[in-house]
Amino acid sequence: MASPIVSTDWLHEHLEAPDIVIIHAMLAFEKTLDELKTEYLETRIPGALPFDIDEIADQSAPLAHTMPSAVQFSSQMRRMGVGDGQRVVVYDTSGNFCASRVWWMFRTFGLEDVVVLDGGLPKWMAEDKPVASGQPRPFKDRHFTARFQSMNVRDMDDVRQALQSGQDQVVDARSPDRFTG
Repeated sequence: MASPIVSTDWLHEHLEAPDIVIIHAMLAFEKTLDELKTEYLETRIPGALPFDIDEIADQSAPLAHTMPSAVQFSSQMRRMGVGDGQRVVVYDTSGNFCASRVWWMFRTFGLEDVVVLDGGLPKWMAEDKPVASGQPRPFKDRHFTARFQSMNVRDMDDVRQALQSGQDQVVDARSPDRFTG
């Protein structure tokens, strides 16, 4: 398997490649969604498409950020202009917290050629690489085929069984505050 991470130099060299789609991942956690959208409009990697984790989720689920269905994900990707045969590069503004989630979502829906930008937007900007602002280019619909990979998702019963059996390693990646409360 190729590395799930690409360098800022690699992306800079491939910025204009027609098969590259750049995703600016967002999750209203420490900032409001309006603040995140404003930041996206003010400073982003050229060509980056906004990906709001709260929006691209199962809106009917009782828990926040629930994985959407394959149909929902395909529909959202089509409207964003993400399609089959493209390489997706995901970044965020906060140390890849959101980018890794979006990477996992794409992998769960069968996209193999998806990577996370090492260091995200902070590293990109620290290296004085080009940024864009203003309204993004209009999205052109593309066909995205979602193929749900059930092995990437576990429900509460699966986690309980893994904890009881000791057969699997369970890692909780939430912050300490979210974990305890």
